[in-house]
Amino acid sequence: MKRSVRYFRRPRPAVLGPGVLCFVVSGFVPTETGAQTTPDFASVRSEIRSALVAWDEPSMAVAVAVEGEIVWEEGFGWADRERRIPATEHTMYSLASISKPITATGLMVLVERGLIDLDRPANDYLGPAKIDGRAFDAGRATVRHVASHTAGLPLHYQFFYEDEPYRRPHMDETIRRYANLVTAPDERWNYSNLGYGILDYIIERVSGQSYPDFMRDEVFQPLGLTRTSVDIGPGLEEFTATRYATDQSPIPFYDFDHPGGSAVFSSAHDLVRFGMFHLGHDLGYQRRIISDAAIEAMRRPIRESAPGDAYGLGWVMRELPGGLRLQRHGGGMGGVRTELAIAPEENAAVVVLMNSASPLTGYVSNLIWHTLYPEAVPPPPPPELPDAHRLEREGILEDAGDGAALLIEFTPMPDLVGDWVGEVHTHLGPHRLALAIDDGGRAHVQLGDQLWTLLNNARFDGEYLRGGFKGDIGTGDANRTDYVLSFELRLRGVVLNGSVTAITLPNVRLGNALTHWAELRRRR
Repeated sequence: MKRSVRYFRRPRPAVLGPGVLCFVVSGFVPTETGAQTTPDFASVRSEIRSALVAWDEPSMAVAVAVEGEIVWEEGFGWADRERRIPATEHTMYSLASISKPITATGLMVLVERGLIDLDRPANDYLGPAKIDGRAFDAGRATVRHVASHTAGLPLHYQFFYEDEPYRRPHMDETIRRYANLVTAPDERWNYSNLGYGILDYIIERVSGQSYPDFMRDEVFQPLGLTRTSVDIGPGLEEFTATRYATDQSPIPFYDFDHPGGSAVFSSAHDLVRFGMFHLGHDLGYQRRIISDAAIEAMRRPIRESAPGDAYGLGWVMRELPGGLRLQRHGGGMGGVRTELAIAPEENAAVVVLMNSASPLTGYVSNLIWHTLYPEAVPPPPPPELPDAHRLEREGILEDAGDGAALLIEFTPMPDLVGDWVGEVHTHLGPHRLALAIDDGGRAHVQLGDQLWTLLNNARFDGEYLRGGFKGDIGTGDANRTDYVLSFELRLRGVVLNGSVTAITLPNVRLGNALTHWAELRRRR
């Protein structure tokens, strides 16, 4: 599906849009060498300006590369509203989960040096704290499984804000508390930030350097990424965009216990060149830190992650309805929404970064791909405002009653009906957990000696029982915030086992998702 299009650059002056500052553009003019004509990005630029004003968002930075050349890069709005610092293509944004393909690239550096074997157990590279298999064999959880979210590790994120008294524990302690397999290795794809926290710890232990230092010395500097760092590197503070909460207030700096999954900052200019490296371009100032074979291995699909998506090593592979094949990753957390996508067959890369948790990044990214390849990518619909009350409406947060959310109709299969008793395990010890499901689909749960409560939004897909309820799981980590407990238990004959996750209720600040192993047996 190769397009016959060539580009040449021309300089553009800075532009002042109504209500939004925008600076420094490297535009392009298309020249047609075949039937396909590629337009410029004037309409996308106009849409970005309008959308930032309409949604009251602080800023966005974009970069586009085609055939080994950056054809457009630009910043819009304010990197820091309070200090009136404009966003440019060189502004460093928090990347959130785009950190994962970057960390996976660092991992592959050590793989190619023969220091890490992707098919050895991840526990072979860990210290005193190991992945706990619980009901499964942790020895089957390889580094490859961890990097592809197929090890059986759980949903996990835990944030530590600088204006709060809590600080990130040592990684051994995080592993001890939360690195429990909730499914067997290779049983399913289950996105886990904790897995990438384990990978950055493996990088530290094998390389003998801290994760930030290793990534700087072996990935960022050799690729010429001078505005890229783990967290905010020394001397880069003035170039970094402030993260803004949903109420538009600046979010204090925060840390988390999974740096390899979320801690990288980068500019649109740097990130598009990282994408170009993964397209196989050796820019003059870049050193080939991993081989073409390693780059190909990272994009090789390992397991389906969603309908139409497959996950490799740090990358999601997606084929769009029109046939365009993308290799991508997005990122989202408090004050962050980001998108990096490359099209290896088209030799193109697109980056969209924001310092707010806005769905505009995906919309603008798709709009750029549509502009580049209108026959392969339909025009995307504008996004809807995020739904802050989804949990309440889906019945996860409250029992049925006057004014409560309608419950999804739940008709349990006969193997689920009855009484189930077991335990949920925290790092402080186990708690009794009981579940009662009647013929009419009413499910009630009791944690410890707390009151029985309705399992809201109970549903069963033939394998997993899911639902939510209010309760106190009794750990200091969970009780830092208000939370709901979320079930995801797999039916295995007379056993239900899997995860009970304490998920912070929606708030201005993003909270935590702390998962605990649970197993129940059916009473006869």
